[in-house]
Amino acid sequence: MKKLFFALILMTAFTLESFAQQSWKNDPAHSRLGFVVKHMTISEVSGRFTDFNVKVKATKKDLSDLKVEVTAKAASINTDIEARDHHLKSADFFDVEKYPEITFVSTAHKKVTDKNYKLMGNLTMHGVTRFVTLNVVYFGEAVNPTNQQKSFGFKITGTVNRANFGIGPKFPEAMISEKVKIVADVEFLKD
Repeated sequence: MKKLFFALILMTAFTLESFAQQSWKNDPAHSRLGFVVKHMTISEVSGRFTDFNVKVKATKKDLSDLKVEVTAKAASINTDIEARDHHLKSADFFDVEKYPEITFVSTAHKKVTDKNYKLMGNLTMHGVTRFVTLNVVYFGEAVNPTNQQKSFGFKITGTVNRANFGIGPKFPEAMISEKVKIVADVEFLKD
């Protein structure tokens, strides 16, 4: 049992070390940056940003210098309803002509349990920057048999208040919830 436990610790340390000493980017074919918002308090509408990039860099074995940067094109918002997407791109919401990008830059992270982390940083939308904390679950790693590249999988969740970013101020909570859930599934490949 001790040998098995020691082997698991070595495998985890090796995995984190190999992840930490390189740069990684999201695999667009296997990554999704989404959101969920309540509509009229009775249903949820989900959507996503189809054009986004995530870059991760770290050089230290303990990941203490981990940096995560996300850039999403606001005009790539997609809720599968063209009229709604057009409205979301307008000055009523994201105002994509004036604010074309949404960014997140990490400032710190903290391990909570074996595969659960907190990722803290600055989220900028609609010209407003706010500090946010996101939940991160590390799913593990695998070698993709089609290209022989090692991939690392994560789920990132959190909640932001759209009113804090000045998004949709004409629309009350009873119409569109101010709380917006962030739901992202990301696979990383070596950059």
